[in-house]
Amino acid sequence: MARQTPAERTGESDAAAGAVDGPARRTVVAAVGAAGLTAALSACGGSAQAGGVSLAKTSEIPKGGGKIFKDEKVVVTQPQDGEFKAFSAVCPHVGCVVGEVSGGTINCMCHGSKFDITDGSVKDGPATKGLATAKVSVEGGSVTLD
Repeated sequence: MARQTPAERTGESDAAAGAVDGPARRTVVAAVGAAGLTAALSACGGSAQAGGVSLAKTSEIPKGGGKIFKDEKVVVTQPQDGEFKAFSAVCPHVGCVVGEVSGGTINCMCHGSKFDITDGSVKDGPATKGLATAKVSVEGGSVTLD
């Protein structure tokens, strides 16, 4: 037996009953579904889709020191309790990736340049420019590179 439209069951014309044919209805449902999916993804994963990379838990960044993330080429410091800063880990002198954070400075092992953990400025050369700042977010005990 053939499937009846709502209009056929009530004896009305398709237009009067407001019936929508199968393909058009599927198109509307698909479009609404896609729009909802796009909105959900945007709301849930905005920072991750924009390049956000989870780096570490805040407890892994030593107070008065920092941690270098070589793959991401970023260094995150915690100059004071709960204050997090981030800088490029690429030394502006000749492009080496810095090698350690100790004694209140970010240290490049290639030629001995040292940078302040609070603002990335040069503490000791040969570098003449400080480390570029990087943007991180701290939320829920995690540090994320934006």
